[in-house]
Amino acid sequence: MGILEGKVIAVLEARRAGDMVSLITRHGGIPYSAPALKEVPLDNSGEVASFIDQFVDGRVSLVIFLTGVGTRALLGAAAGNGRLEEVLAALDRMTVVARGPKPVAVLKEYKVRIDMVPPEPNTSQELLEMLRPLELRGKTVAMQHYGQPNVFLRDALVELGAAVLEVSLYRWDMPDDAEPLAHFLDDVQKQTIHVVAATSQAQVHNLFRLAESFGKQEALQNVLNKSVAVAAVGPVCARAWEELGVTVDIMPVHPKMGHLVLAIADYLHKNDDKGAAGAAARGSRSAGPRT
Repeated sequence: MGILEGKVIAVLEARRAGDMVSLITRHGGIPYSAPALKEVPLDNSGEVASFIDQFVDGRVSLVIFLTGVGTRALLGAAAGNGRLEEVLAALDRMTVVARGPKPVAVLKEYKVRIDMVPPEPNTSQELLEMLRPLELRGKTVAMQHYGQPNVFLRDALVELGAAVLEVSLYRWDMPDDAEPLAHFLDDVQKQTIHVVAATSQAQVHNLFRLAESFGKQEALQNVLNKSVAVAAVGPVCARAWEELGVTVDIMPVHPKMGHLVLAIADYLHKNDDKGAAGAAARGSRSAGPRT
């Protein structure tokens, strides 16, 4: 049957939902796809052009690429404006930082030298600790945001004395078709779903945003804390669950989809009395954050 033993795994991933579904199916699970996120390109070509102008003028000492989607969008915008060669030449003159494997993969496609990558789990905290020993006072640091501004990292860089040049290429929004997510809110109450897995904080926020609009937020919180195992790909995603009053059961050591599926399988194997079949076993569990 496979290591997931026919268990139903709900997936909130959108852009790479097919990859997640394939992994679950390959390991003997039953995927339940309920995309909870859409990445929307921003109509800010003027801001992007201004960013590129400043990026190539020689003032930027260090650049931080936070996501693969944003990295590709920025380099694509440079190419569309006929300025890709300028941008690549500028990158060759500065320290290039990639937060994790996704921006690393895109930069390698463009043959960009990568100087620094923070250790796993590749969160802003590890990134900041890696940058602290550098002398950034009086330097200009460029930063490509993800679906929402990374205020924590921006403010920390300013505290270190850097001037921050920032750009956003896309934002996070609700999916165009929220019906599968709405169905999930009903089906999760039937205790036929064993695990719900999120791969970003925005998916978690959107799930609860929709639940609140239907008056189902408390019911969702209760069922996730009592009857359904909750998985997060990494600590940022886990924090989003916990901030909404949901305890996280499963988080892989390495923040990647494949490792997440294997961690789910390991949890299910060790906790046959939990998940959708074990509501009573988990009924007394508190809903507070993990320590």
